[in-house]
Amino acid sequence: MPLFIDYHQFDAVTIEEVKEAHMADKAIQDDYGVKYHQFWVNENAGTVFCLIEAPDRETCELVHKLAHGNVACAITEVEQGFYKLAIGTHTAKSDGGLVAYSSGEADLGYRSMLAISIRGVTTAKDSSNLEDLLLPNWAIKKTLDNFATFHGRAIPWEIDDSLIAAFDDASQAVQCSMRLQKKLLNSENQRPSIIFKIGLATAQPVTTDGDFFNETIKLAHRLSNAASDNQILISSLTGKLAHLGPGTDPELLKVVTPSEEKLLSELINTLESGLFEDKKHIGRICRNIGVSRPQLYRKIKTITGRSPNYFIRDLRLNKARTLLQQKSGNVSEVAMEVGYNNLSYFSKCFTEKFGFKPSAI
Repeated sequence: MPLFIDYHQFDAVTIEEVKEAHMADKAIQDDYGVKYHQFWVNENAGTVFCLIEAPDRETCELVHKLAHGNVACAITEVEQGFYKLAIGTHTAKSDGGLVAYSSGEADLGYRSMLAISIRGVTTAKDSSNLEDLLLPNWAIKKTLDNFATFHGRAIPWEIDDSLIAAFDDASQAVQCSMRLQKKLLNSENQRPSIIFKIGLATAQPVTTDGDFFNETIKLAHRLSNAASDNQILISSLTGKLAHLGPGTDPELLKVVTPSEEKLLSELINTLESGLFEDKKHIGRICRNIGVSRPQLYRKIKTITGRSPNYFIRDLRLNKARTLLQQKSGNVSEVAMEVGYNNLSYFSKCFTEKFGFKPSAI
């Protein structure tokens, strides 16, 4: 049967109250061909998430309504393989259906996503070992080994060459990223040399829009794009749950504020909706996201260490590299798609950033 997770929001809720509601669900579930497996409770936030097998979401809602009247704010179907990777198996259902750690502490449902982009660098205009530059195998192996050390679960990702992993705990994800950063920075004798960028984001399983961690992965990926070279950029919630305070070197690790997250997401949404057209100017971006040009410059510079123009250029070139690697068009077609009308200028910018010509891919 399909697998669903629903989301409830209460002004106040206790674990015992949810256990009672769960038992009421189970008392009638067989009459409707439904199976209520387990639930996560965050008493402080007033959130509850239920894992259910059912023929459809309407039946999930009906059983809740008949059993105790607590109708979910959102319910979403989840693919079982992705569910296991995102949620993991390090917590277990305790008596009464509550998901808890072996210590008995309730699992609040938070999961952290780590995204890392890695690329080889060269000063040559044409590289004889282009494949190793595109996919630096030594760095990828170190990354995957580090994921495993910290019980991270690698998640398939087809958008680009970024590596994605899910963690049960925000502190665990931060420790993994810091250890990985140290290992990669201390591998100066490895070839090719690399540049990497890490982003971390955290959320509970289901949003009011019914999203199951996809937006969390997207935010982690966006933060990795926004990070400076060899930097870790961390979402505000991840920083809060990991208890990150002052004392970290912002050039190595930085926590963004909620308003910075919002601005970054709005900017990239605007770009993805069509800003890879060369005609779209910074002024139009400012109007779309509701900030002045000086505000945009100051805020993007604070978040990324780059001016908006330079940041947008990086996004365009990264997109171009991905499209070329995926064989989504020839060089001319890709240049046009990411907003470069002048092919020679595109080739010049691409070569300056990556160290080889776009035609070499």
